[in-house]
Order: sequence, then C-alpha cells, then structure tokens
Amino acid sequence: MGSVDTAIPALRWGIIGTGWISTMFVKDLLASTSGSANHTLAALGSSSLDKGNAFVEKLWQSAPEKPRPVVYSDYHDVYNDKNVDIVYIGTPHSLHKMNCLDAISAGKHVLCEKPFTINAKETQEIIDAARAKGVFVMEAVWTRFSPLFQALRSEIIEKRSIGDVERFFMDFGNYMPLDDLPASSRLKDPTLGAGALLDIGIYTLTYASLIMGDFNVGNAHPKLSRVISSLSISHGIDESNVIVLEYPANSSSGKCRAKTAILSSTFRYRTSEDFARIEGSNGTITIFGPAGSLPGGFRTVVGPQPVFGEKDTREVRTYTVERPEGTLGFFWEADAVAHDVANGRTENAIMPLDESLRIMRLMDDIRRDGGLVYPQDRV
Repeated sequence: MGSVDTAIPALRWGIIGTGWISTMFVKDLLASTSGSANHTLAALGSSSLDKGNAFVEKLWQSAPEKPRPVVYSDYHDVYNDKNVDIVYIGTPHSLHKMNCLDAISAGKHVLCEKPFTINAKETQEIIDAARAKGVFVMEAVWTRFSPLFQALRSEIIEKRSIGDVERFFMDFGNYMPLDDLPASSRLKDPTLGAGALLDIGIYTLTYASLIMGDFNVGNAHPKLSRVISSLSISHGIDESNVIVLEYPANSSSGKCRAKTAILSSTFRYRTSEDFARIEGSNGTITIFGPAGSLPGGFRTVVGPQPVFGEKDTREVRTYTVERPEGTLGFFWEADAVAHDVANGRTENAIMPLDESLRIMRLMDDIRRDGGLVYPQDRV
C-alpha cells in the first residue's frame, strides 16, 4: 500500500475554501497526534475576510495553542505565500480545475478534494500541468488511506480468508432534502457538478475498484469486462444511481467465475450501518460504519455458507478502525502526502494520478450512458 518513511516530515498548508470538507480536514490536522508528520496551517483563502476569520475563530477554539493561519480574501495570495508548501483545495467541484492549475502555476504542491474535477478532460489538464511543473498533486480520496483497506487487503489477498472474491455489494445513501435546497446549492446546481455519482458514488467505485481489482490501481488495474448503469435524474442531476461492474475471472481455484460489483448511491435515503458486503468462495466480509466515506470496520465469516433454513453457526471475527479522539481520519492522507513531499515524490502510490484519471473516465462513461451532461462537458 505504498512505502513508509521513518523520518517525521513537516508540511505547511494553505487551505482554500471554508465549507464542510475544509472544516473537517482542518479539525483533523488540529486534533491529530499521530506523530507521523508535523502539519502547520499557514494560510487560509476565503471568499471574504470576515468569513475566513470566523472560520479560524471557531476551529481554533479547540486548539488555542496552535499557530493561526494568515487569512486572505484572494486565493492567489495563498498560492503566492512563501510560507505555504502545499495547497489543500476544498472548494465546489466546478472550481477544482482552476484552483489546481493556479496553485500549480505558482509552484505549489496540491491536495485537491474529490472528485478531482468534473470530467476526465479537466483531470488530464491538471495532470499535464503538474508533471510539467514537477510538483506533487493528489486527489484527496481520504477514505483510501484508512487502515480499513490495509486490513481488507490482508484478509482477502494475503490470508485468503474468504477464498476467491466473487461478488461485491455496496450502497452509499446520504439523505439530502433537495426540494428544500436553493437552486444554487452545490448539491443541486449542475454547473457546480452536483449529483450523487460525483459526490458519493465515487466512494462505491473506490471500494469496488480496490476489492475487485485485487488492490491494483491506475494502469495496473484490470480492464472491466462490462459496465451497466442507470441514473435517476431530477433537478438536472442524478439523485440516485445503480452501477454494475463486471470483472474478468481471476481465480486460483480453477472455477474461473467472473466477478461482479453491484453499487448504488443516492440522495434520497440514508444507508444502514452495514453498507457493503464482499462474497467469496469460502466466506463473506461485511463492512460497517456511519457512512461509506467513514468505515468503522468489518466482520469476517469464514466457511461454507449454510443452505436456506439452516442456522449459521460460523464464527465471526471483527476488525475495528481505531481513530484518535476528535479525528475522522483525514490526517492519514495528510501524513501520507507529507512523507511523499519530503521524499521528493510527485505522486502517491495509493492514489496515483493515473488512478484519478481512470475513475474519472469511468464516471464520464456512466454519465454519458445515463444522459447526465454538465456544462463543462460541452466546452
């Protein structure tokens, strides 16, 4: 899952945006005591000084001993701040491309929230700019850095606890009362890249890609045999979607069964605590937690499944993700980025740029097949 360096690097962050995701990211860095990296929040860019100062005043109440960032009302002041090593971009989806390109142009490293951009064309522009400039850039799919995936990889690949993985189910529902939201809401406005697929469906694709693709990413990920999808479009966005991914057989047992992932995401309902299930030839793994983006752990059941009507007496083993008090887990990706930057790497092994491009192309195909077109697609 990527190399680990022994030195403790230091990284100075510039934060762009003061919405929910930036709030959670900053709170995690303020609360984290992982000891893996030292993070300084050097600058904050907001749409206004009043809004930026209010953001700092609220969040730093829990960490009064931590240095406070310089607040700017112009993002370019953050990009040009000599005390900033890397820019974290937490703005609406539609601004990611411009924000990334501006930060890269200023010579800054970048950690940009998911989805990386609106479409693959925009993602490719960022990749080209980053590689030309020689700076580190990564899409912030923070859940990939949870210890959950290391534990799942050990269970599935190394221990082969459930045999050959054959099917995967995942639902990510996050109830959003869209009818009550203004048309300008980032959750409702197509010009801002709104919709369940880009907002939360990307998590279902992330889990499926890792689990069904044997944890191979980017160009090493196996080619899909077939993709079937259906989007439920309202307000000009997909309120819900269903995706079926079919992977070619990769069996060591000789059964040669194709692998299938059935995925759904929706703004209409909230998912239950057990949100995903991995079915293997010799057992199952159920993943649970408050949300697909915030997994709490998984339960493994090993052995042949009982037939209908028989009692299931198989032993259940539970793995639980442990998070330091006051954190959600954003600090894991921030620590990984700090080690990459300190060691001169321009990409992360867990979330390389080719993986961002692959997922974005997949979402482009799903949207095209479902008739969901954003204004940026027409450019």
